[in-house]
Amino acid sequence: MTSGGAGNVAPASAGPGRAATTRILVVGPSWIGDAVLAQPLFTLLHRRHPGLALDVIAPPWTVPVLRRMPEVHRALAHDFGHGDLKLGGRWRLGRELARERYEQAIVLPNTYKSALVPAFAGIRRRTGYVGETRVLVLNDRRTLDPLALPEIAQRYAALALEPGEALPPLPLPHLDRDAERTQATLAKLGLTPGDDVVAFCPGAEYGPAKRWPAPYFAELARKLVADGLRVWLIGSAKDAPVGAEIATLAGGACVDLCGKSTLDDAVDLLGAARLVVTNDTGLMHVAAALGTPLVALYGSSTPAFTPPMSPHATIAKLDMPCSPCFERTCPLGHFDCMNRLKPGEIHDRVVAHLAATAGVRTATA
Repeated sequence: MTSGGAGNVAPASAGPGRAATTRILVVGPSWIGDAVLAQPLFTLLHRRHPGLALDVIAPPWTVPVLRRMPEVHRALAHDFGHGDLKLGGRWRLGRELARERYEQAIVLPNTYKSALVPAFAGIRRRTGYVGETRVLVLNDRRTLDPLALPEIAQRYAALALEPGEALPPLPLPHLDRDAERTQATLAKLGLTPGDDVVAFCPGAEYGPAKRWPAPYFAELARKLVADGLRVWLIGSAKDAPVGAEIATLAGGACVDLCGKSTLDDAVDLLGAARLVVTNDTGLMHVAAALGTPLVALYGSSTPAFTPPMSPHATIAKLDMPCSPCFERTCPLGHFDCMNRLKPGEIHDRVVAHLAATAGVRTATA
């Protein structure tokens, strides 16, 4: 499996000793969590097309996750930012991908511009949901029934089917882990492995309405350290301010890795943790796909739409009359959906979930 920039696409291959019978291009989502939730689609496509060579073109920040999926032959990074049309760049990329002779393209984002590259590539079957006047760029158009398919993973997976087919039970996402790489990541960051690590994912790029308050994370860290556990804070550079705030408020009770590790590192760290406490964020879905037990905190969003797809996940949320609102900031100003979810309650949830998942093997073999 290789990855490359939008202007450097290597010839397709189905792997050593196997000729591809079908080649499919997927235009992937722009969010890390949604990229994980697209994996059931990839698995269903492989079940329908033995010998499939499946390429995914997506933003570069999702590529480290896509490369951990055995179903993905190549993860191809494009350089089109949020809202960028870049018509010339999409045309050039489409003409370059035309050499691959894909039989089908499946477009997961609902925007018009996301369907342009497959159209420019001349891919004869271009599948996706109706949206943003995509009549000219999609020729296998599907109409979404949000009641029949309430979860985003279901909506993606249904695009592997022919119209009218019933959606089967979804296969769970599963990201590859590598023991040597994990050991190297831990050594690089000055960390030691063990089954006493609880990882916190305190960020949420969508907005503050999805973030449990920093003082609450700090209080929880102090309680867990008092229980004899270690706490790692994991997040991107955008999460560095909240990571620093939690570390300061916790008085040295946790190791702050926010902004100090790559996404590849974060995958290794989440796979090495005993349990993860996380907001509804991309790293929540990564942890779920790694099989790491987790406690997921929901405020303005809902697990009815983007649940962690794992049998080892437990949900902490308050059924407030005003939630889910799906707003980036609390429109009522009180933020009760998170403020009333107290650290003591979450500590009890964590302790109970640690006991309930004691037999789950989370360390990388």
